[in-house]
Amino acid sequence: MPASCLHGPVFAGMTDKNMKASDIKKGNVVEYDGTVYQVRDIERSAPTARGGNVTFRFTLYSIPGGRKLDLSLRAEDELKDMELTRRAANYSYRDGDAFVFLDAADYTPYTLGPDVIGDSAPYIVEGVEGYYVQLIDDIPVALQVPTSVALTVVDTAPELKGASATKRTKPARLDTGIEIQVPEYITRGERVWVNTVTGEFAGRA
Repeated sequence: MPASCLHGPVFAGMTDKNMKASDIKKGNVVEYDGTVYQVRDIERSAPTARGGNVTFRFTLYSIPGGRKLDLSLRAEDELKDMELTRRAANYSYRDGDAFVFLDAADYTPYTLGPDVIGDSAPYIVEGVEGYYVQLIDDIPVALQVPTSVALTVVDTAPELKGASATKRTKPARLDTGIEIQVPEYITRGERVWVNTVTGEFAGRA
């Protein structure tokens, strides 16, 4: 997914504050080599020889864009901690290639272009809660989508007799344009849950 996945309440870090690698936690937003990244995973490696330094291996994803970067640092190395605000928002309408969301609290509009939306476009539908716009210096930089959304099957092969007893799948096109594999008993017009992390069928809606 895509799509950016932070969980929990609205939060912010300290802007322009350097943090030692040993103090960085999952979910922190940092700057490295002129690019802003979100920390998704951290592995700590103990020294293999006496006097060796502890190293930290970070899995980072760029904001926006979601490009992965693996970075190894010593405990005393520093990264700049960036301020990131996370706001609940509701999808309002599409404006060309951009998607416009309204802040759930104060109705501030956020216009998110393709570089911010990334691979999340097929999972943006009206009337769904659980979207969060992530901002740095009040500028939208990423979108978090719900872990699953309900979409409508608009095209798929007809149901086969006895299909419910099999585990075979077939392709189905959904109303946002994506194609996924669904069980053979799913028919056109049905609503299905789609896992936005894996892009896979997750049950009837």
